[in-house]
Formats: sequence, C-alpha cells, structure tokens
Amino acid sequence: MTLSNLPTLGAAIAHENLGLHRDWLIEGQRDLELQAFFKPEALDGDFSDVIAATKKTLDGHTGRLGIHGPFWGFSIASHDPAIRRVVTDRFLTALAVCERLRATQMVIHSPATTWGYNNLQVFPDEAAKLIERTHLTLRSVVKRAEDLGVTLVIENIEDKNPMDRVRLAESFSSPNVKVSLDTGHAHYAHVSTGGPPVDVHVIAAGNLLEHVHIQDADGFADRHWLPGEGTINWIAVFRALGKLSSNPRLVLEVRDQTNLQKGARHLVEMGLAV
Repeated sequence: MTLSNLPTLGAAIAHENLGLHRDWLIEGQRDLELQAFFKPEALDGDFSDVIAATKKTLDGHTGRLGIHGPFWGFSIASHDPAIRRVVTDRFLTALAVCERLRATQMVIHSPATTWGYNNLQVFPDEAAKLIERTHLTLRSVVKRAEDLGVTLVIENIEDKNPMDRVRLAESFSSPNVKVSLDTGHAHYAHVSTGGPPVDVHVIAAGNLLEHVHIQDADGFADRHWLPGEGTINWIAVFRALGKLSSNPRLVLEVRDQTNLQKGARHLVEMGLAV
C-alpha cells in the first residue's frame, strides 16, 4: 500500500470523551462510532440532551458515523420468545437514535459461543436453529435498518470459527447486514481457544467486512490495549485489509481513550494507516 491509499483510522468513543478528540476527528474527517447508546439506562431515558450535545460537538464532522448497539445481558439468539421481544425493542430504540443522528451503521454482537463451537458440531441441526432464532429477533430490526439506510454489523465476541457470523450475515440476504471484526476478541479466541489468527477473520469475511474494532491484546483477556501494547500481528491484519474493496470502518476501541491518538500514531508510524 502507498501513502495515498492507506486506510484512515477512526475511533469508538464514549460521549464524555468526544471533546478530547474532536479536532483530530474533524481534521481527518475520520469515521466515528459513538458509544453512548448501548447502555440500558441510556435507552430507557430521554436521550435528547445527549443527541443535541453530540451534534454540537461534531459540528463540521463529515466522516462516517455509527453507534454501538445494545448488548448487555442478552443474546440475539435467545430461546425465550419474551426475551427476544425485549431484544428487538432495544434494537429498535437504538435505531431511533441512528435516525436522529443520521448514523449509518450499528454494531451488534454475534450469538456464537465457545460452548456452541463444539456442541453445534455434535448436534448439527442446532446451527440452523440458532440462525432461525436470530431471524426471529432481528426480522423487524433489519427491515427498519433497511428503511433508515443503517447497516447492522455483527461483531465477533466468543467466535472461534470466523465463518459462523459470515454465514449468519449472509442468511439475511440483505445489503444492510454485514460483518464486524474485533481484533482483540479474535486474538483471544486464537490464543485461548484455538481459533485462527486475526488476519484469517479478515480473509474469511472478505468484502462482507464493513467494520473493525482495533484493539491490542495478549490473547488471555479482552484487554482493549492501545495498538503496540499487545501481541497482535498488525502487519498481517492490514495486509489482509488492503485486499478488500468494502472500505471497512477502522475504529480504535481502547480502554485508555485519553491516549487513543497515541495508539493511532503507532499504526501510522508502522506505515499501515493514516
């Protein structure tokens, strides 16, 4: 990759930290993922003030905007119809946020588990049932996302086989359901549960990949370290990303958001991004 076609890094940022990185975001017109609207208390309350403050802070920002959707305490493939109704409602509320912010992407969590990786091979009909339950949860959500022009991207959490969520995304036959990759989650699955290395997740998803959480880790836990603080092979990851035409949003999702730009500089200094 030459400097002219290096990908531009963005960030996933909590509401209280937006002001810290406003100039960096606007100067580079970087992609941004808002992390204010996945919390139950945010979705249960009147989020008008947060939306108004966000719009004010981001005045002049023209990069692609998305949000992290709700995920605490549930699976999108619950067996319980009552739980599925709650999950559907949570996502529809989050899509209302997208509409008001004109956000075009929402991250949701994969239902794949380490337990399921083994057991779905022993009971193969269960894989189809998991997809069916996910459709029952998301049917109206996908329709609403299509109407709003929002793409749902399915993020790996415990996923050991990167094809699980690729097949899940494909099963919707919708241009508004794609794949997300969290590099630290993939590295954890690789080191601790025997999954493939991070770049294989990129290769498996191909041009279905439209979103990446960039975080470094050691493979033991979900560290969300700055790039350079862990053991992920960033050269291999960005080499694989460079072969895609889907132009995925590459957003740093790190715990130390104060020093987020330090993590970005590490990748820039490696010659991998701008």
